[in-house]
Amino acid sequence: METTITDGAPRIDPTQVRGWGVDADPKNEPTFPMRRRVEGEHDGYSWERPPQQTGDVEVLHSNERPNVAAVFGTSTPPAGLSGAIRRAAFRYSESSYGHWLPLMLADRVGVVEGVLADLAHGHVPNVPKELGVGAEWRHNRKNLVTGVLVGAALATGAVLYVRSRQAKS
Repeated sequence: METTITDGAPRIDPTQVRGWGVDADPKNEPTFPMRRRVEGEHDGYSWERPPQQTGDVEVLHSNERPNVAAVFGTSTPPAGLSGAIRRAAFRYSESSYGHWLPLMLADRVGVVEGVLADLAHGHVPNVPKELGVGAEWRHNRKNLVTGVLVGAALATGAVLYVRSRQAKS
């Protein structure tokens, strides 16, 4: 691949990049027919908004839209610590890390809350099965073994580090 250097920064010739310009042919570009539509041709895409679904649970929605979607899920309303994290996340724009990172954290907290709820109801969850360890063993054994070995090495390192810190105190 040929590069040129201008202003101290290497520049790559885009025509040398594999796959560059694959969508340059309008006959091979999926949005091409829609992009060239004019006036009445858009009439086929008009539709009536479905009636607003009523809900008796809290539904979080983007602060960038005035109302909730016409149809939404109500099976798992926000609750507990994960719900509080989700409510805080929805105060931020969808283009912000302040929105998406807390939502990912809330997912992890929700998993822990679910395991604790199972234990509180006398049910011991089968975590390896729920994580898909059986399927991973059947179809991707090398990745599973690598992950287990790396996890064991990290856990061993953490235990040894904590013990060395305790011995120094």
